[in-house]
Amino acid sequence: MTDDMARNALFSFVNSKCCYGNRAAGELVIQELKPQTLYRYRLETFTETRLCEWTFEPYANILVDGPQNGASPQPWDVKVQVPQMFQEDTKKFRIPHSSLVKECHKCHGRGRYKCSGCHGAGRMRCVTCSGARHKAKAKHLKHQKRCQMCSGSGRKRCSTCSGRGSKTCTTCHGEKKLLHYIQLTITWYNNVYEFIYENQLNFPRELLSKVTGDNIFKDENAVVYPLLDFPYPEISLASEREGGDFHSAALHSVSPTLLSRFTGGGG
Repeated sequence: MTDDMARNALFSFVNSKCCYGNRAAGELVIQELKPQTLYRYRLETFTETRLCEWTFEPYANILVDGPQNGASPQPWDVKVQVPQMFQEDTKKFRIPHSSLVKECHKCHGRGRYKCSGCHGAGRMRCVTCSGARHKAKAKHLKHQKRCQMCSGSGRKRCSTCSGRGSKTCTTCHGEKKLLHYIQLTITWYNNVYEFIYENQLNFPRELLSKVTGDNIFKDENAVVYPLLDFPYPEISLASEREGGDFHSAALHSVSPTLLSRFTGGGG
């Protein structure tokens, strides 16, 4: 940290305030810069969770991998490619030998269902003449003018189903059958705990990510152990308190412990 860097930082702070003047910042004489140190303890625990649930999709005459091909494996027996460590991700897989075909429960295997607009009639009462077959303005005249929207029939084709009286089932997409199977959802999540020991420096937390520093200690393994006998007992206490919780939280986890020192100057 040089005098110019400190002065520019002061100018930046003053300019961020609407009613501050910068004259004092420009004339200020910097006599001494004292570097101050803070420590950051960061624990990352990479966990994997697996959830199985039944789901379905329209059956399109594909090969069905059902129980006839063998027993379905347990969720943790399914082999998948693990993403890069400490990179969160979610993927879905179909459990082998869990598929079966059933009739669509929405349309009862018909592929279509009755239109809710016309109730299966295919035609609806004309909204222009309300079924009177003539224009509303001319209904009391001697020569009534025929409604042009319905051609004097009082009814018109249903716009919801295009006059068919039924619509394609949105559940099976008209296939009449559904393929049910067990879907495995795997979620990789990075649990992060961070403890800052700053010895009453009141360092802004939002600026910590922008500061460069030195790694004092780093450990990455299937299980990492708390720090012991660190010069600052607050760090050791935080490591022991949070580290123990993380280590027992997940069976499949990889956890690095990072301890970094950051230095900065003040004017």
